[in-house]
Amino acid sequence: MNAIDILAKQLWAMWVGLVALVPNLVIALVVLVITWIASRFARRIVDRVTSRAAIRESLKQLIHTIVSIGIWIIGLIIAATIVLPGLTPASLVAGLGVGTIAIGFAFQDFFQNFLAGILIMVRKKMRIGDVIECEGIIGKVEHISLRETHVRKLSNELTIVPNSTLFKNPVEILTDGAQRRYEIIVGVSYDTDLEQARTVIRQAMDDLEGIDHQRRIDIFAREFNASSIDFLVRWWAGSKPYDMHESRDRVVRAVKAALDSAGIEIPFPYVTNTFKTPVPFQSEDSAMPPSP
Repeated sequence: MNAIDILAKQLWAMWVGLVALVPNLVIALVVLVITWIASRFARRIVDRVTSRAAIRESLKQLIHTIVSIGIWIIGLIIAATIVLPGLTPASLVAGLGVGTIAIGFAFQDFFQNFLAGILIMVRKKMRIGDVIECEGIIGKVEHISLRETHVRKLSNELTIVPNSTLFKNPVEILTDGAQRRYEIIVGVSYDTDLEQARTVIRQAMDDLEGIDHQRRIDIFAREFNASSIDFLVRWWAGSKPYDMHESRDRVVRAVKAALDSAGIEIPFPYVTNTFKTPVPFQSEDSAMPPSP
């Protein structure tokens, strides 16, 4: 028997085995379709249940993902055992256990982001819609998945941040509360009556809209600066970025107008020149040549 006959017999045996496997493949395909339908149906049920409960949007997404992944894992295991009758769930789990270490090293970043995404979704802080700051990225959280978080920057660019970055680094949630405290520095000249300046600034703040007058407004004389004595002015307003810019604009304009009306100078940096030797001065008349 030559090599061609051996190859032909092997190909025929493979063809016979494939034809015999067709019914199993069809059944496995049907199982996958049923799994897809069951996953969509389960997600609808989860949507109805979670919509009635006071659950955060990120937690809803986590429940949807876990339910969907669980159904697909069961469906894929059933389909695999149908296509390969010798494969049992126990042997499949044992085989996965052998390759867990290799898979873990190969997909280390993936699993790190995956676990970080679960923890981010579970914890109460950093909800969808919050404005956050992390690693120089400032923006609004639009979507949280198991691997990444979508942050819409204030200039409207979309930044896709790996969940491990948000989990391992400090994250400032700017809109965690309805209000934030803001502050500015106001400098007055050294010859100013500081009590008068404080009163003028406070009156400007008391008559101002857009800030919370139910909370304390602080006005402290802070330090002796190079050309001025500086006041620290602090107030509370909305926590959104637009609220910050709007309230700060109103405060700066109101304080400036009040100090101008009271005749209080907001000095710019002064420069004093000191000469170690006498400097000769010459009048303008003496510098002109004598007239004929």
